[in-house]
Amino acid sequence: MKKVFQRPKSLKDMPFHYCPGCTHGIAHRLVAEVIDELDIFEKTIAVAPVGCSVFCYEYFDCDAYQASHGRAPAVATGIKRVLSDRVVFTYQGDGDLAAIGTGEIVHAAARGENFTVIFINNAVYAMTGGQMAPTSLLGQKTTTTPFGRDHKLNGSPVRMSEMLSVLDGTAYAARVSLHNPANVTRARKAIKKAFEVQVAGLGFSMVEVLSACPTNWGLPPLKALKWLEDNMLVYYPLGEFKRPAEVI
Repeated sequence: MKKVFQRPKSLKDMPFHYCPGCTHGIAHRLVAEVIDELDIFEKTIAVAPVGCSVFCYEYFDCDAYQASHGRAPAVATGIKRVLSDRVVFTYQGDGDLAAIGTGEIVHAAARGENFTVIFINNAVYAMTGGQMAPTSLLGQKTTTTPFGRDHKLNGSPVRMSEMLSVLDGTAYAARVSLHNPANVTRARKAIKKAFEVQVAGLGFSMVEVLSACPTNWGLPPLKALKWLEDNMLVYYPLGEFKRPAEVI
């Protein structure tokens, strides 16, 4: 019987450590499929920071480097500048990229550093116990906002894709979601475009991926996907916020 669906070559044959219903695994697979399709496996380097994705180098079957919390863009910058023929990507969560790593990501984008960012936004600090993240929604209950995020006390959620898209050095910025099959397909296309932008040498590229976190949201997996659709998509609209004319 002919196989019509199998594990990507760029993804190791080992079980994920993520919680049931977490969509990190889907995001991993999409990145690996794109690496295979673009035939860049032999020259790809991943940068993993601190967060739930801290062990992503255990899953991607390519060279990888472990960065300090929030410092993945700095590490990726160094790698790409020294090894300009490599394809470099960071895989970062919202607590990592939008909080402690805000300065790193903003200035990497402003400089037009030619690497790709896969930004997982699940609206919460997941690995450290469910605290409020910069992307947590107004009214969202977390371990540090038990009565819901309050604008007067906590400010408003940060829209990273919109913010980075206005910088001259950003060549591609998009937001996608993993809450249903149709959007998973769209997410794959956006990730492919982001890598194509880098391969073409056009500058900084980022794909923000809205992802479910059933454990810290306190929801079963299916209800977590529904919560993402009903709540996150309202504040975080999907789409491409910036793209170069060179990429179809």
